[in-house]
Amino acid sequence: MGITVADADTVRQLLTMPACIGVLDTAMRAVSRGDVSAPPRLFAPLYDDSGTLGLMPGSAKGLDVYGAKIISLHPDNPAKGLPAIQGFVALFDFDNGELVGLIDGASVTAIRTAAASGLATRELSRAEACTHGIFGTGVQAATHIDAIAAVRQIEQVVVWGRDEARTRAFCEKHAERTGLDVVAGVHASEAAACDIVSTATSSFEPVLEGDWVQPGAHVNLVGAHQADTRESDTALIKKARVYVDLLESALNEAGDLLIPLNSGDIDKDHILGEIGGVLNGTVAGRTDDEAITLYKSLGIVGQDLFAADYVLNRLRSG
Repeated sequence: MGITVADADTVRQLLTMPACIGVLDTAMRAVSRGDVSAPPRLFAPLYDDSGTLGLMPGSAKGLDVYGAKIISLHPDNPAKGLPAIQGFVALFDFDNGELVGLIDGASVTAIRTAAASGLATRELSRAEACTHGIFGTGVQAATHIDAIAAVRQIEQVVVWGRDEARTRAFCEKHAERTGLDVVAGVHASEAAACDIVSTATSSFEPVLEGDWVQPGAHVNLVGAHQADTRESDTALIKKARVYVDLLESALNEAGDLLIPLNSGDIDKDHILGEIGGVLNGTVAGRTDDEAITLYKSLGIVGQDLFAADYVLNRLRSG
């Protein structure tokens, strides 16, 4: 059959945000049913610590392919005008192991990560939520504008970033691109006071304080992905109803949760379950309009496999 290759432009064209949210609905249900097999992901630092090579293999019941996402992570790249994350998802025929697809990994990651937040927001936020606060001005901040707007009628997006000029430029660009009212917040608390809050920063320490978040809000924590880094303070975690993409990963990598766990401020039962459990009806979601719900996203290979498989099938079907 040959190898089907999808570059970043092709992925962005075919894997629209509404489509990806639908794909991840299926993926996260499968993950929480135990239908996705994946070992812990491997991150191998380069010898000089200038970058990292990531390998995330897996397979899933119901897919005709299995595979792995292979990415490079170079934090200094954006300053050089290059993407921080580059790589691909390699797909193999499930029956005979033939390499059948190479799908651009950076674009899949950018879209599926935001789509996961969109899915969680659809399930956990109040139906009438209409303002969206974003921490960060990078790729994920941009895709989160699209993801949340795909599931709620957003009237205003408030963006906070450390660089004021860059934040204003980001807002102007994406207001023009989307037609939404995208404005820069002078203080981080302005973004935090919105109905829906998404953090997509590279910060190692909290940028979001629990005292700023309003009753009834929903929060997506996206940026931190190591056991000793976090974007939220302990106060927010303590008062929120907490959900994750995969419990095993969260208990190994989610500093937002591990730091308050290790300090004794919360226990493991404070994590109510996986978003797939909410979708499958085995985990309770929002219970009232005053509750603060929180989704801690780390990203899992099941999301990559289902998203890449969707792109492959779209290309094969012409």
